[in-house]
Amino acid sequence: MPSLEPAKLGLRTRLFKLLFESDSRAAKAFDIGLVLLIFISVGIVMLDSIDSYHQRYGDLFFYSEWCITILFTIELALRIYSLQKPWLYLKSFYGIIDMLAILPAWLTLIVPGSQTLIIVRMLRALRLFRVLDMMILEGEKRLLLDAMIRSRHQILLFLFTVLMVVTIFSSLLYLIEPSEAGFTSIPTAIYWGIVTLTTVGYGDITPVTPLGQFISVAIMLTGYSIIALPVGIFSAEVIRALREERYSREACPGCGRDHHEQDARYCKFCGTWLDEDTVDPRKNAEGPAT
Repeated sequence: MPSLEPAKLGLRTRLFKLLFESDSRAAKAFDIGLVLLIFISVGIVMLDSIDSYHQRYGDLFFYSEWCITILFTIELALRIYSLQKPWLYLKSFYGIIDMLAILPAWLTLIVPGSQTLIIVRMLRALRLFRVLDMMILEGEKRLLLDAMIRSRHQILLFLFTVLMVVTIFSSLLYLIEPSEAGFTSIPTAIYWGIVTLTTVGYGDITPVTPLGQFISVAIMLTGYSIIALPVGIFSAEVIRALREERYSREACPGCGRDHHEQDARYCKFCGTWLDEDTVDPRKNAEGPAT
């Protein structure tokens, strides 16, 4: 029995490199094949929603989708098997997406009609970012994600301020404009304010009084003056991330997460030893059990 253990560990390591890393030709081919399968699955759901196609190819769509669902289920099971701490992966962003990708299909056995939720499988196409490593774009993706995370507080404050401004102006228009112009409630006026501020201008609600038109002009000019502000905030964070780029692309064999510092030896999420080619020195320090 002990002789089987190295072979078992070797299999888990090979599966981990294939499923979580993209530094080999086989891993890149697997990621590309997975993304193609995701798009095929989403395409099947879309075509099946068309009555003419459903009537002619309904059975083909049904069996094809179930074959893809079974493949995705097997893939998720292999991901769980290849990790040392799979529960951490299941709680991560990609782990949740992987579960959401297969749950709708299995739910149809209990709740008929829930197969349309399979469209969330499109989110798994986010794994395409791993394949972009072969095009030397992984670093750029990391910079953009870091910039988005760092600027979230400023952007949320900006959105809150804009919402307050829109609410104030829209409430004024509700008081000034007659209901015949379309301003039947404050929420409806807020809808008009957002459409006007973003310069979309559907034209379904239009102020008719001179004062209302003056306020509309003020909102339009405000929209032009502040619409570029989030872009500036995001750009500043991108520049800051460029200066502080220091993250590794290697996935943790314990939980499957990356985003570790270049000189990191242990995973900052689960504490697993990151270098698969060497032995964890903590194990050597512990010595044989007595």
